[in-house]
Amino acid sequence: MPHVQTEGARIHYRLSGVEDGPALVLLNSIGTDMSLWDTCLAPLEKDWRVLRIDTRGHGQSDASEGDYTLALLTHDVLAVMDDAGIVSAHVAGVSLGGMIAMQMALDHGDRADGLSLICTSATMDASAWQQRMETVREGGLAAIADMAIARFLSPGFIDANPAKADAMKQALLASSATGYVGACAAIRDMNLAERLGRIAVPTDVITGVLDVSTPYEPHGRFLVERIPAARHHALESAHLPPIEAPEALLALLKPAV
Repeated sequence: MPHVQTEGARIHYRLSGVEDGPALVLLNSIGTDMSLWDTCLAPLEKDWRVLRIDTRGHGQSDASEGDYTLALLTHDVLAVMDDAGIVSAHVAGVSLGGMIAMQMALDHGDRADGLSLICTSATMDASAWQQRMETVREGGLAAIADMAIARFLSPGFIDANPAKADAMKQALLASSATGYVGACAAIRDMNLAERLGRIAVPTDVITGVLDVSTPYEPHGRFLVERIPAARHHALESAHLPPIEAPEALLALLKPAV
């Protein structure tokens, strides 16, 4: 499987879809991997050259030691794009993935030609993420697994799809605590809020009406009001629309005509 070695870690990725189509980079949330996009993949592959990436510390990418930063995680994405022969792309990211997408647009604007910021934020509570890091260091991922799934998915979806919810929990439990803690640090330390006005590419801010982690008030509104010409879309979903509202999300992920 393709991977690239960069900044002390091997970053795993997969490239599929229309070989000469516009490029779409898909980024996962903390606590998930590229399989987050599985339900959406086949339709996306009809229109896009799709690049999926396991964020450092997640999936089949290496979990390097220490605190990660959004700049480091952005560097990983650029290294993968270079390895895949992609100069610029539309970047769609969920939660942490959306934060990486914003960092990329701000620091490497020539590499992002559009953003889909899905259930994400530029203004998270640093102390809460520090506490989560300490909880995982002390008790492992088992200490936060139930909380994470309850935030990822709405109660109604969990009740209707218990096997899917349990599979997500088991995948989280089997993942790297080191990688999770490293990614928590990137969220804790992000420095995006005062720079959002400099994002110069078409941007969709996509929120979930059932999302308790990054709801429109205040998280989505903060992005919409500060990113020039950002468009807002609300989906019937909790924190992970690629799983809970794939058809509605796919309708928003169409190449520009």
